[in-house]
Amino acid sequence: MRRYSYIAVAFVILVFGIIFIPRIIDRFQQSSLVDSNRLSAPMPLSFIELNGEAKRVPDFVFTNQDERLISNEDYLGKVYVIEFFFTTCPTICPVMNANMKRLEAAFGNRDDFGIASFTIDPEKDTPEQLKRYAENLGVFSQNWHFLTGKAETIYELANTGFNIFAGINPNVAGGFEHQGYFALVDQNGYLRSRTDRFGNPIVYYLGIPESELDIQGTDMLLEDVLKLLENE
Repeated sequence: MRRYSYIAVAFVILVFGIIFIPRIIDRFQQSSLVDSNRLSAPMPLSFIELNGEAKRVPDFVFTNQDERLISNEDYLGKVYVIEFFFTTCPTICPVMNANMKRLEAAFGNRDDFGIASFTIDPEKDTPEQLKRYAENLGVFSQNWHFLTGKAETIYELANTGFNIFAGINPNVAGGFEHQGYFALVDQNGYLRSRTDRFGNPIVYYLGIPESELDIQGTDMLLEDVLKLLENE
């Protein structure tokens, strides 16, 4: 009699396994897929705020490599990246602009993307010099402007307008020092960035390699520019 009881129990377990275990597995897989998508879903880009308000690019008007006046209004409707550099820089600028070329390669054929490169050595970086530099760099985008103007205006834009340090220092290679950051600007002229793992905006993207970063600044920009171009 006990033998038949064991058989009955085994039969019940078998039926349970056939009917319910596939359902449990299917539900678990669906749950895992939802969680995975939730974890990998791209986060919206943050606005950079100053005194509680989203920060816009300050008004500017400078001369580009073709001796045309270019202002911030010429970039409205475009996603663009800005940098501060100088053509005779022997250190980080060549690396920054090699990375900027990656952005141009990805988006330079688009009318809704641009780059603004402000020289911090306007005395040497005349429009003619900037033109040669752009040609040597192989720039093809009509929306990549190398900009020059009055030194005090450029330094005001860098240090106050963007809070990206630039200054004269005869004790460093090239005679100028500056931070190797890129800034990302949306179609409406607002500064944007992704956030760190604590939810704080990274503000700027490092334009030179950094071994401590899990993902390099230019790689972040390639993703985030596309996100803005696709309206997030």
